[in-house]
Amino acid sequence: DGYTDSPFRSICRGTGSVASYSEFINGIDVMNGHPHLKYKTFFEELERPFVYQIFDDSPERLLETAKRLEYYKPDVIDINMGCSARNVSNRGAGAGLLKNPQKVGLIANLLVQNLGIPVTAKIRLGWDDATKNYLEIAQILQDNGISAITVHARTRRQEYSGEADWNAIGEIKKLASVPVIGNGDVRSLGDASRLINTTGCDAVMIGRAAIGTPWIFSGTRKNEISKADRYATICNHLERMTSLYPPRVSVMIFRKHLARYLHDWLNTSELRRRLFTIEDKKDLLYEIKN
Repeated sequence: DGYTDSPFRSICRGTGSVASYSEFINGIDVMNGHPHLKYKTFFEELERPFVYQIFDDSPERLLETAKRLEYYKPDVIDINMGCSARNVSNRGAGAGLLKNPQKVGLIANLLVQNLGIPVTAKIRLGWDDATKNYLEIAQILQDNGISAITVHARTRRQEYSGEADWNAIGEIKKLASVPVIGNGDVRSLGDASRLINTTGCDAVMIGRAAIGTPWIFSGTRKNEISKADRYATICNHLERMTSLYPPRVSVMIFRKHLARYLHDWLNTSELRRRLFTIEDKKDLLYEIKN
């Protein structure tokens, strides 16, 4: 959320990613017509297959959200049942849905029966170690027509701490007759290969590890990227940002990406302060280059 917009996804597609997922979209925002929604829903044809990922605690609102987003002709609608953020999961959305298997089944059935495109879901292993119900949830999703299941191999309680339990992904893969996508602790192409070999999963989803390192999809590590190629990627990314967002806003939003691209070079607070107060695109690129 806040990172994987169309400009970033397009950069990743250019380095080898094979499918694009939107930032997760709040059903309430869709219903209320949030002013930033036009940026979250925008995607380019080059991103196909393209997936809208949505979240909410209301089955009816999720269905209406999916119907409205279907108008933009995505290839897939994905239900987020894995977000661990407290403002999402504590209201019963995201990973909060895992506490209510009956509602999980209702949501899956509603969307599958009423949409004309495939519906998938992303889950975690459960709310905490004492309530791991990933096999039950996977079976419910499959029984209600879900076309694929993505598994972030941690509980909600873990958030992003500790190690992902890849063995659990393998257990779901043995159970499921639909494709299973593995997620968690994949920071390189080698990690992705090991995850597939370990679990038998059909594909690998990468999120945080691609931020600032979109070359991960080509199998290239950040320290193997030349200064010239890194600068070219920064220019390309910022140009895409300014094509989507208003000029000043695009530079401000880009700063968080720039911090990741240049993490190993921004070694003084003075340098960071100078770079992150520039509001003009040309001035920013000049400062980076020089």
